[in-house]
Amino acid sequence: MHALVQVHEAAAVPRAIELARDESKDVVVLGGGSNVIASDHGLDAVVLQIDDDHLSADLTTGRVHVASGYDWDALVAWTVSHGLAGLECLSGIPGRTGAAPIQNIGAYGQEIGDVVETVHAVDLRDGKTVDFGAHDCHFGYRSSRFKYEWIGRYVVTGLTLALQPDGAPTIRYAELERRLDDGGVPRTLENVRDMVLTIRRAKSMVIDPDDENHRSAGSFFTNPIVDDETLNAVRRVARAKDPDGKMPTWPVSLGETKIAAAWLIEHSGFTKGHEAGAAGLSTHHVLALVNRGGARAQDLIDLAREIQDGVHATFGVRLRPEPIPLGFAAGEIDDLWF
Repeated sequence: MHALVQVHEAAAVPRAIELARDESKDVVVLGGGSNVIASDHGLDAVVLQIDDDHLSADLTTGRVHVASGYDWDALVAWTVSHGLAGLECLSGIPGRTGAAPIQNIGAYGQEIGDVVETVHAVDLRDGKTVDFGAHDCHFGYRSSRFKYEWIGRYVVTGLTLALQPDGAPTIRYAELERRLDDGGVPRTLENVRDMVLTIRRAKSMVIDPDDENHRSAGSFFTNPIVDDETLNAVRRVARAKDPDGKMPTWPVSLGETKIAAAWLIEHSGFTKGHEAGAAGLSTHHVLALVNRGGARAQDLIDLAREIQDGVHATFGVRLRPEPIPLGFAAGEIDDLWF
């Protein structure tokens, strides 16, 4: 059995925690549900959802205070329309604002961790409010202390962001830069947002009920970060499979390189539109695992394992899933997620 508790302001969160204690239940925090996979067996917990969508800002300094229930893409649109730079490349990402710092959402050269000043939260153990500076959160590539070290300990109630008034858009991603240059598009915040949405839409990475790929958990695997020895081994396999091809990589730090997970998946024999019963890969992007109609969570888990095993067998690299699993028994999916 479970209960869904929706609160409309952060001050009500401690009472929801008390309710869970009264029921001897764990508290599971749910945002928009766009980046989670829930077990077919259900969830024995009190599910807490914050609907607070308060927003205030100082347009002179660029400091924005936003509650965790605010729709993420609506926030990006608002900042762009008010000339605040820092979020424009994060357009089109589904979900709510409170989830953004959990995995340090990022796309097209930007990450939320770049502009977070403070994360406001409530400790689920005692109901006390706490504020974390960006340095406390240990933001990394699609990660933070909230996602790993502090998993299940805090509920994010709001963010304070430090954006740039009248700032220039961020253009670090090669495809985004090429699209803007090829079209002779002026580099404004609005144009960059529009181009990001265009690129994402072509990959079925915006919510569109008319798109056959819209039932998905988004990008299922993160780009792996490997050491030099692993990178050289992967390159040897890549050259043998595709001598004229180029494997997309990005330097992360001394001795560490990020490899495109989509490239590894495709060159391990998985094509766009790959079918696995009721589940499958998006017809537009191999990183998206989709429900083709009637799929269960287990169908997606089985497909994810197939892809993970296939990439590991081909390149010796184990991909790491991005969505948050909910309601799975201890040890049930440890081989896939950890």
